[in-house]
Amino acid sequence: MFIEYSIVSQGCHAATAVLWKHRDDERVRSYTNNLDSMHKVVLETKNEASLLKMAENLKQQGIPFHLWTEQPENIPTCLATVPVMRSELGDALKKCSLLR
Repeated sequence: MFIEYSIVSQGCHAATAVLWKHRDDERVRSYTNNLDSMHKVVLETKNEASLLKMAENLKQQGIPFHLWTEQPENIPTCLATVPVMRSELGDALKKCSLLR
């Protein structure tokens, strides 16, 4: 149960951070103007190396994101993007599957 809670917590940290860091982005403003219709997709990746590869792919495609690094362990655990349509992501997250 602890692991599930920590995953939720880290995802919340990353989502909050990306929205705050990019609060002037039109996609973020549009998303946060309709609080009752927010939609998120939670994906999983195999390991830290694949998470870092996703971050690099997003950077190359110019999609703003925040990589959450858990402290004090200094371990990257998750990332969140600004609100984007799946079609905008291209292949950046193609090796991910829905978290179940």
